Amino acid sequence: MTEEHSSAKEQASQPLPLEGVRVLELGSLIAGPYAASILAQFGAEVIKVEPPGTGDPLRRWRKMYKDTSLWWYSQSRNKKSLTLNLKDPDAQAVIHKLVEECDIVIENFRPGTLEKWNLGWEQLSAINPSLIMIRVSGYGQDGPYASRPGFAAIAESIGGLRYLAGYPDRPPVRAGVSIGDTLASLYGVIGAMMAMHHLKVNGGKGQYVDVALYEAVFGVMESLIPEYGMFGFVRERTGASMPGIAPSSTYRSADDRYIVIAANSDSIFKRLMNAIDRPDLAEDPELAHNDGRARRSDELDEAIEAWTSSRSLEAALKVLEDAAVPSSGINTAADIFEDPHFRARGMITEQPLPDGEQISLPGIVPKLSETPGATRWLGPQLGEHNEEILSALGYDADAIQGLKDKGAL
Repeated sequence: MTEEHSSAKEQASQPLPLEGVRVLELGSLIAGPYAASILAQFGAEVIKVEPPGTGDPLRRWRKMYKDTSLWWYSQSRNKKSLTLNLKDPDAQAVIHKLVEECDIVIENFRPGTLEKWNLGWEQLSAINPSLIMIRVSGYGQDGPYASRPGFAAIAESIGGLRYLAGYPDRPPVRAGVSIGDTLASLYGVIGAMMAMHHLKVNGGKGQYVDVALYEAVFGVMESLIPEYGMFGFVRERTGASMPGIAPSSTYRSADDRYIVIAANSDSIFKRLMNAIDRPDLAEDPELAHNDGRARRSDELDEAIEAWTSSRSLEAALKVLEDAAVPSSGINTAADIFEDPHFRARGMITEQPLPDGEQISLPGIVPKLSETPGATRWLGPQLGEHNEEILSALGYDADAIQGLKDKGAL
């Protein structure tokens, strides 16, 4: 069942899981807004605050359709846009009113910025003691680096990931996407859900969730620190291979494509060796377990690539699939777009743009069996919900016009 089918079926009978949760988003670009996007996909009302006139810079990042970024339409789906100049006291007063009725505030300014605008944790939690605030920054809210600006590229470098990406004889490379930002977003959402559980179930109070980009990266660095702490071992760049775990690497096919094979469990290793006509290696007692295979990883990689290089990618993958060996080609966007599994799982969906043109969007993750997330609308026009939101706060037409006239709105 695809995402659209399951979403339509479930929404007809029950609300989305975060319906009734109100989120105020004060951030821009990726780390804070992506966290808000996840909450919005599962039913939270997300009010995104943007600078008047220009909006979030993401509106003009990467590929544009007419005058709006395709990325914007995707990341900002299900959000409402409110324009406010946060430096203006009247705009700050609007934020204070909104906070009275919000469950979560998300921000990714440099630490101290919101405090200067009377919008920091101390000020907002005094208005709403039950408030949960996700604070995403480069280095966290305290510590000697706290005041430094931070982006994902810097966090990936500080946190240890960038050093490991690439080949040992070449400079480190980036992952290809801003993984530091999205990791921080995920940690932010996890933290907010834990804080909400503490508040609602444990009878606790509101709190802020301090997410540092570099710590989000550092948190997924596996055994990097234990290995250094115990043995002084510094993990290095290893290209496509995974030292110490074998066989697991990337191999060339006869049609000059690449196959990733991960056969590092004992039983899968045997299946792989038999599939590539190397029963001698399958039954070699020295290769029965990973430590022995790691010592002979070069030999194993040579044997595997001798086999893959004599077959097309498609033919090799068919043999490996039949042998239940984890393997794959390396997908481009074009490969993903045509992959039937992505479509069957609802991981590529189409939505109409304002002019009727269709935009393809990534599907929603994770998939809940009873209350799945949904795309209800695309990223909004700048200030599209100004009147709706301000009217609900008690501002009449004259007051709203007054905010516009003075540049606060």
